[in-house]
Amino acid sequence: MKSASLWALLPAVLIATSTLAAFPIANVKKVTTLPTVANKFIVELDDIANIPNKRSFTRSLDAIYSSLRERDVEFEVTKEFDTEGIFVGASVVLTDVVAIENTPGIKAIRPVRSFTIPKLVKKHVVTGKNDPELPPNPLSTHLLTGVDKLHAQGIIGAGVKIGILDTGIDYNHPTLGGGIGSNFLVIGGYDFVGDAYDGSNTPIPDSDPHDNCQGHGTHVAGIISALPGNDFNITGVAYGAKLNAYRVFGCEGSVTEDVLVDALIKGYQDGNDILNLSLGGADGWAASSSAVVASRLANLGKIIAIAAGNDGTDGSWYSSSPGNAHDAISVASVDNTIIPLQNATVHGVTHDPITYFASLPFPIEGVLPVYATSNDTTIADDACDPLPDSTPDLSDKVVIIRRGSCNFVQKLDHIFAKGARVALIYDNGNGFARIGVDDYQATLIQAADGEYLVQQYAAGNPVALSFPQVGGSYAFPSDHGGLVSTFSTYGPSNDFHFKPAIAAPGGNIISTMPLALGGFAVLSGTSMATPFVAGVSGLLLSVKGKSPAVAKSARTLFETTSSKIASSNTDRDPWHTVTQAGAGLIQAYNAIHAQTIVSPGELILNDTANFKRVHTFTVRNTGKTPKQYKLSHAPAGTALTVQAGTIFPAFGPVPVSSNAASVVITPSSFTVRPGQSQTVVASFRPPTGLDASTYPVYSGFIDVVSGSEKYHVSYLGLVGSLKNKQVVDNTDYFFGFPIPAILDAAGDIQGGAANYTFVDGDYPSLLWRLVFGTPALRIDLVDPSISLVPTLGKRGPRGASFFTFPHKNKGGSFARVKVVGPLASFDYITRQSEDVPSGTAWNLLNVDTPTFANGTAVPKGAYRILLRALRVTGDATKQEDYESWLSPVIGFQT
Repeated sequence: MKSASLWALLPAVLIATSTLAAFPIANVKKVTTLPTVANKFIVELDDIANIPNKRSFTRSLDAIYSSLRERDVEFEVTKEFDTEGIFVGASVVLTDVVAIENTPGIKAIRPVRSFTIPKLVKKHVVTGKNDPELPPNPLSTHLLTGVDKLHAQGIIGAGVKIGILDTGIDYNHPTLGGGIGSNFLVIGGYDFVGDAYDGSNTPIPDSDPHDNCQGHGTHVAGIISALPGNDFNITGVAYGAKLNAYRVFGCEGSVTEDVLVDALIKGYQDGNDILNLSLGGADGWAASSSAVVASRLANLGKIIAIAAGNDGTDGSWYSSSPGNAHDAISVASVDNTIIPLQNATVHGVTHDPITYFASLPFPIEGVLPVYATSNDTTIADDACDPLPDSTPDLSDKVVIIRRGSCNFVQKLDHIFAKGARVALIYDNGNGFARIGVDDYQATLIQAADGEYLVQQYAAGNPVALSFPQVGGSYAFPSDHGGLVSTFSTYGPSNDFHFKPAIAAPGGNIISTMPLALGGFAVLSGTSMATPFVAGVSGLLLSVKGKSPAVAKSARTLFETTSSKIASSNTDRDPWHTVTQAGAGLIQAYNAIHAQTIVSPGELILNDTANFKRVHTFTVRNTGKTPKQYKLSHAPAGTALTVQAGTIFPAFGPVPVSSNAASVVITPSSFTVRPGQSQTVVASFRPPTGLDASTYPVYSGFIDVVSGSEKYHVSYLGLVGSLKNKQVVDNTDYFFGFPIPAILDAAGDIQGGAANYTFVDGDYPSLLWRLVFGTPALRIDLVDPSISLVPTLGKRGPRGASFFTFPHKNKGGSFARVKVVGPLASFDYITRQSEDVPSGTAWNLLNVDTPTFANGTAVPKGAYRILLRALRVTGDATKQEDYESWLSPVIGFQT
């Protein structure tokens, strides 16, 4: 059987800017790591009534099994799903999906994806009441969102059931009820996997969803339902609700999607009103099985809250699944208003203490002199290259570096190679925030502080620093408090859906942890924002009732009553781009007490090629007196999602332009009597003066105001055509040589024709990167003399769902291109990031056996590999809608 694609895991580096030094080809390991489970698929079936030749079968599953066995199709069933109206199908292991593609009764075949345990931006276990990491006000998130006002009215989510799909819950925690069962806060649940499960082995389920080794799910549970009266004065958003725990992660690793589908279905069957999924991964599409099932549950009247993701540094068009589910609520994160940080004391000169972005003091004793790697405070590439031989031993110094054009770890590699023990990187305007520095003792300081230290050093003054071990904690009034967290993932989805939908507090959140892991912790991530929305949903249902109509309108209600989020605290800056903030920060009190219903809450204007100029929405007065409304336009920042002059995404924080759309609103003022509605027509004109090659995504709001009541409708559009956006990277930017490329047995680039024996590691590998998502990527063997002229034959400017089966058949043609046979197919996959440790920086397909994708032998002879990627909105049957690349000639000597 042919090997699958590999997504190599490599040494840690955090991409902090838009410039990356070429990655050494020698570091591309031929080690298989898959985002999907090879040869494992979720097959969805039609209702039994619609399956021909069903004979006496009462289940669709049995009818299909019988049909496949009659045709000698090899398959192994690993899990069944048999819930009419939700999902009927099975998780199966197959070696040849083509054999079942056209089987009557099979509605869809989707790969089994894999999702890792969420990687939090911050995790600190609280050591006690005096821990400097503790937020100054544990209930500040409630004040930001109006939850405190609802609690004061006795609205606490009573009568609502919320299911949490996560790492389980430590239900023995006193703040989470101290037990499990009908008389406790946690009333039940199920463990689908067991402690030892890591995503690559067989789950061992049981009935006990206890979390004692991971903690993520316990923290999520506390945000929703922590009971008042604990040592740290935290209170869940909906602490009157009951919880069900569905454990889908073991102590480490990942979860396969068939487990998630099973858990979603059980969450529905158990009668939960709300399901919370603080999990997912970059995907860009809504085609995965878990996303499909989540949407169906939402359509049936369940509120599904799913994390938007923590990939903000990777830039736009990187939305997460299953959060991409069309009818789920994808949740972004905003930062808390106060951050507990540390101060360093300045010696040798007179200056206030300098705040450094760390929750606990650096374990550095004594006073260390400052050493600046450059006296130039405007330098763009400070320490991006190895330091000169004249550099002194840095082990007794605090090294000061300017943030700039290479990633943090690259700078620190060079500094610590000279003996450094501690380094402070001063900001260059990108923002004072937590940064990734691997295992180095280093962090960020503010620009003015760094420039001062460098100037004093350059002047020869004896400036030095010390790091107090006690008394250095400082409640830093975050200038980012209430703003979108820099780590929060940018949308929209590749097919231009509105992701994320809404934001909630997710930065610097204190909540419960398993008793065995410390009891309480401060964490940051959209994983923390998502249960906040689930909790607010519980408050809503407890007041408005749990009908499907209320649940299905929840997302629109939250969007239209949210507070718009500023892009900074500078006056006159535009509102934050909807691509990262969604409609705004959830306002629980406003949503539940709204006397006006505005619908829909999202207007999708599409790209230039598919632009929809005119939209309508309704304003309904649910109050008891007539209301006068005034409508106006409030533009948000236009996200410049692609780096100018390149094909590459702009990394976060994504640059924005103030060039905005214009809109004519008709009528712009009116009066609506109680119980009546007014239809509003909005006619848009896209912004001008923008470079379409940067794929500007413009967004904003139509404000609907009646006295002190404020509502808004959010919109999203694109200057440029998605069909024109290049998908495959054909530059030398990442590796220093043009790709796609064939690597030979030694891992070197194959130039001319080459033969392979497929013995003792003598085989070719195909290396490629995607700079945008694609709905279809095909890799085929073709005749070496094929007449096709590839679109990627000329190099461009400098600057996933894996299928182990063929799309059609062993030979024939696909999109009018004659192929000898397929090697692999990929459907609905996201672009690559440049975050190497995530394992998503490139793809490598090992052709390590002389077989086609379905295991049949490739005849001895000469071939080329043809790679094709369908552009977004392209026609899958048209060759001209694909990008294409042809390899050098490859000889199969078998």
